[in-house]
Amino acid sequence: MPADTSPTVRRRRLASELRRLRIERAMGMQEVAEKVEMTAASLSRLETGRRGIRPRDLRLFLDLYQVGEPEREALLTLAREAQQRGWWQNYGNVLPSEYATLIGLEAEAVTVRNYEQTLVPGLLQTEAYARAIIEAFRPSDSPDEISRLVAVKMERQKRLTDDRPLELSVVLGEGVVRQHVGTTETAAEQLRRLADRRPNVMVQVLPYRAGAHPALAGSFNIVGFPAPSDLDVVYLENMASALYLEEAADVRKYGTVFDYLRAAALSPNDSADMLLQAADRLM
Repeated sequence: MPADTSPTVRRRRLASELRRLRIERAMGMQEVAEKVEMTAASLSRLETGRRGIRPRDLRLFLDLYQVGEPEREALLTLAREAQQRGWWQNYGNVLPSEYATLIGLEAEAVTVRNYEQTLVPGLLQTEAYARAIIEAFRPSDSPDEISRLVAVKMERQKRLTDDRPLELSVVLGEGVVRQHVGTTETAAEQLRRLADRRPNVMVQVLPYRAGAHPALAGSFNIVGFPAPSDLDVVYLENMASALYLEEAADVRKYGTVFDYLRAAALSPNDSADMLLQAADRLM
């Protein structure tokens, strides 16, 4: 599927439009829920994009909000596009829903700003490193399930080289450089991959000597989109699930923190030198 037709982003955009229409009509959530015969909780899931809506159900909202042409047809088209399948949905039996959502967001994103404290970001992992991480995180998975998850990571990385390549800016805590993952060869290969220079990928290392900083609480992603109506999203992951922050104030806060980290980190050239030296010490 082309990068500009992500059903995940379409669903999010449609949810935003439904919320906007309700607010413009000065209608409360409970009032609308009763008129379309659903619970307020279900309406909330629709308006936040956590639940999709079929075109035939969307017509109920469009009638209620008295939406005319051409906006009506544009929203119905958006709903149909949101029902399309992304490539990642072929891996639904092994992908957690939160991870699938991240991939769907990346499919239409133009930028990703990523801070990682202990692991190499998925968009930059070698196949061997990815396999070692997945085997450690999911020891009960079958070899086939692990291979499918590795394949997902490799497919994700095509966003860095497609006809509209993702602009990726990464700050790695020095712990990522020191953390030994897989065999010595696997770890060294991964460090050298991080040191590779690409025009749309910037990798910087935040050394231990930088001291305390605002991101000590953990890693995060900020996913950015081309359309002004699609606000950036902050993605936070833990062992059990993931959290998406979409409020403008939250996104600004994380953006400010990322700017601080980039300023405190080594330059891309000095970072590449550190990564290559670390790889050489392993061999």
